Amino acid sequence: MPLLATTPVEKMTGPYARRWWALTVLCLSLLIVVMANTSLIVAAPDMTADLGLSSSDLQWVIDGYTVPYAALMLVLGAIGDKYSRRGALVTGLVVFAGGSVMGSLVHETGLVVAARAVMGVGAAVVMPATLSLLVAVFPRGERARAITAWTATSGLAIAVGPLVAGWLLEDHAWGSTFLVNVPVAVLAVVGALVLVPPSRAAGTGRVDYVGGLLSIVSVGSLVYATIEGPHFGWGPGPIAAAVVAGVGSVAFVGWELRHPHPMLDVRRFLERPFSGSMLAVLFFFFGTYGAIYYATQFLQFVLGYGALETGVRLLPLAGAVFVGAAVTGRLTPKLGVRAMVGSGMAIGTAGVLLLVLIDQGSTYADFLAPMLLLGLAIGLSVSPATDTIMGSFPESELGVGGGANDTALELGGSLGIAVLGSLLGTAYRDELAGLVGDRLPAAALGTAQDSVGGGLAVAERLATDPAAGPEQAQALADAVHRAFAQGVSTTSLVGGVIMAAGTAVVLAVLPGRRARKAAQEAAQEAAQEETAEGRDAEPSRSGG
Repeated sequence: MPLLATTPVEKMTGPYARRWWALTVLCLSLLIVVMANTSLIVAAPDMTADLGLSSSDLQWVIDGYTVPYAALMLVLGAIGDKYSRRGALVTGLVVFAGGSVMGSLVHETGLVVAARAVMGVGAAVVMPATLSLLVAVFPRGERARAITAWTATSGLAIAVGPLVAGWLLEDHAWGSTFLVNVPVAVLAVVGALVLVPPSRAAGTGRVDYVGGLLSIVSVGSLVYATIEGPHFGWGPGPIAAAVVAGVGSVAFVGWELRHPHPMLDVRRFLERPFSGSMLAVLFFFFGTYGAIYYATQFLQFVLGYGALETGVRLLPLAGAVFVGAAVTGRLTPKLGVRAMVGSGMAIGTAGVLLLVLIDQGSTYADFLAPMLLLGLAIGLSVSPATDTIMGSFPESELGVGGGANDTALELGGSLGIAVLGSLLGTAYRDELAGLVGDRLPAAALGTAQDSVGGGLAVAERLATDPAAGPEQAQALADAVHRAFAQGVSTTSLVGGVIMAAGTAVVLAVLPGRRARKAAQEAAQEAAQEETAEGRDAEPSRSGG
């Protein structure tokens, strides 16, 4: 057996012998690009202190990764389909590693945001490439199991990212959370060349670059508006971005409907399995990412856990993901996609709604059940939804399918963090103003209302101020904790209601097993009729 995998998937006469080893490489690649988002949650306090980040600065350090990541996946998936899916994976890993090195070395806010953006571009190449290679390498009968492993890895990264970052921050500066990506990326590149076979789509024609540009403008503007507007006010910039997103989306749909070889055939959204699964991924990660985002802040700022302690306490979520993945692998063939996706979304909704009970006296035990439910929900629902989305695309468009799935995932997560995070900030500010607004100078109140970290920093300064003293400082810290807990409760109620509504919509759109089977049979009959008509026409053409 040769050292490097050189035989393209398209030229293999049977299943690739080392496909499960190839899956390990794909999952490792996926792990680091998802961890790059989740690890920053626990590294944020150290970065804020070292770089003097404002709330706006910190938001863009986080979302400098998200905007290119979400905006570029569709077009880069299509480019990978045409030229080389493995080549796209390797290229993306190299770009991602380069951005990680840059992020570990720079100490200016603008340069950190730029490094995060470079990493986001690399991730936008890697993410759809992992999914398209998975579907290309595995035969249909094994594909669902492979996608389940891929999904479980994504869920694992949500917990492992904070854990690894917390461990590094015990003895190293925040730059180490960037640098740790580099050896993993190098290992993944070597593994890709040795274990992942080359793959590309046959007969794809020219890439629809106009459609790709319109998708970049539309998604990028939408993500920007979603991040900037709710957090920092709907000024001219966010409003203009929202308008551009709307106009760009209409233009994208119009262009794709008329193009002979569209980047994404938007008629596919008329297919209920595809559109229902896309909505499921979008709604699910809206609630899940938002809840994990503010639950982690509560563990750090209110309960006082360090970075490593916070990461350890997220591990039950990862364990629940694997339990859910094992269950869905067994039950989906028996119960169908609609039942599993709907059950997972309902369980996730329950997990978010349980956080309504959070108050100032809550402990880690109050977060354990919600995290277990969210992890179980990820394992149950995301895999069958992803399998359905990828099954809706022909072999020549697997990268586009991966890009569509991952765009829904990242867009849902971005919306969740932005919308729920904004609601949390508003509820926190209003509650804090009611508790201590008449006892603090305007400047100190403004700093305290900016974030829970800012409120606790003001309390620390009051403790050393002779005019205030420890008692006033403790009163402010208690008020900050109470206000943030109230914000978590209020936000969770809204997030839970949105997820419940999303669950109802998804259940209405996704077809049941009978309807889906009937549609598949009708499609097969139509294909057989077309084949028969073609055969009948051949003698007349040859006789003519």
